[in-house]
Amino acid sequence: QVQLVESGGGLVQAGGSLRLSCLASGRAFSTYTMAWFRQAPGKEREFVATIWSGGRTYYTASVKGRFTISRDNAKNTVYLQMNSLKPEDTAAYYCAASIFSNRGSTAGEYDYWGQGTQVTVSS
Repeated sequence: QVQLVESGGGLVQAGGSLRLSCLASGRAFSTYTMAWFRQAPGKEREFVATIWSGGRTYYTASVKGRFTISRDNAKNTVYLQMNSLKPEDTAAYYCAASIFSNRGSTAGEYDYWGQGTQVTVSS
C-alpha cells in the first residue's frame, strides 16, 4: 500500500507561482511512476504531468513551458512547480503513483492517489 500526501496549494494571482509537493510512503519510491492530475468543478479529472523512474517527463499541452514535474528519491517526494499561473489552472490537484514503470496520461494507469490540494488562481 502506498500513501500519498499532497501539500502546497493555495490562492495566487494570475501570473504567480506555486510549488506542490507529494510525499509518498514505501521503500520502492524510486521505481514508481509519479504523476499529477487536476480536476476543476464540473469537469473530469485531467492529466497534468508524469515523471518516470528514469526521470523522463511528459506534460499536457496546456502546461508545457509553465509547469515542471520533478522528483527527489531520497525524500520520497515528487514536486510540481507551477509558474505563470492562469485562472484556468484553478482546480484540485492530485498526486498519483503507479508501481509499474513508464505509465502514461490515463488515470486508470495509476494505482494510488492522494487526497488532493486546492489551487485557486485569481484574475
